[in-house]
Amino acid sequence: LNNMINFLRWKWVYVTFSAVLIAAGILSIAIWGYRYSIEFVGGTNLQYQFSKQVSEEFIKPVFEAQKIELETLQVKSGTVTARTRPISDKQEAVLRKELGQKLNVKVSVLKVETIGPSLSAELVNKTFIAVAIAALGILMYIAYSFKNFTFAVAAVVALLHDLVILMGMYSILSHFSGAEMDTLFVTAALTTMSFSVHDTIIMFDQLRHYIKRNGTGEIEFYANKSITETIVRSFNNSLTSFFMLLALVLLGGSTIKFFACALLIGTVIGTYSSPFVAMNLVVAILKRN
Repeated sequence: LNNMINFLRWKWVYVTFSAVLIAAGILSIAIWGYRYSIEFVGGTNLQYQFSKQVSEEFIKPVFEAQKIELETLQVKSGTVTARTRPISDKQEAVLRKELGQKLNVKVSVLKVETIGPSLSAELVNKTFIAVAIAALGILMYIAYSFKNFTFAVAAVVALLHDLVILMGMYSILSHFSGAEMDTLFVTAALTTMSFSVHDTIIMFDQLRHYIKRNGTGEIEFYANKSITETIVRSFNNSLTSFFMLLALVLLGGSTIKFFACALLIGTVIGTYSSPFVAMNLVVAILKRN
């Protein structure tokens, strides 16, 4: 008992910390929003290899002459990467021919990818449905396993807390680092939900053990004891993922860097929320009952 740490006495510190993160994230979403990938907004991704280096200032007028609206354009070592509003195969062929003639270069196609607005709208709907199904499934599973709806509500609220913070932090990352909202981010968000609930269930199970044996009379004492007994295991488990994801963020290619970054944020927030958000919530609810 002497080794027990009174984590819950700092609950207002946790509330303030979470409130600041959530407010910063919501503010970022309201002001800056996200950079959406082609999968979410529709459009055409083009990647050409030119036979010689050509600067952007000479390439843009060719797109404008064909009345093709550019969203992004990047030129590096003779490789031209562009994202435009959706264009047809015929428009792409004409554009490629004009680029070759006007810029006096040989144009090789590396990638042409078009996604229409209807497909992107369907993907957005499926994303929201996937998140809703996951949250509902977790709610039902915990309610059934613990035979107590209080644990389920606290776990899902903590899960949504993690999701909101992740989305807010990713908006900030999108604005300052160019991270795009894409299907990999959706994967990271769903993975974060599972990380968060995993640690929460371990701590809740320990608390349930004490409640079954002693009742809820000293609920704060048993909650602190449960956190003390499980937090080291939770922290060590998350630390292994943290170092792996940090390596991917620092050394991984551009394709997976932001995916790893989203998972890293989710891992840190999920590890924090299980003892300091979910436990505080369940104690607060049980004390009222």
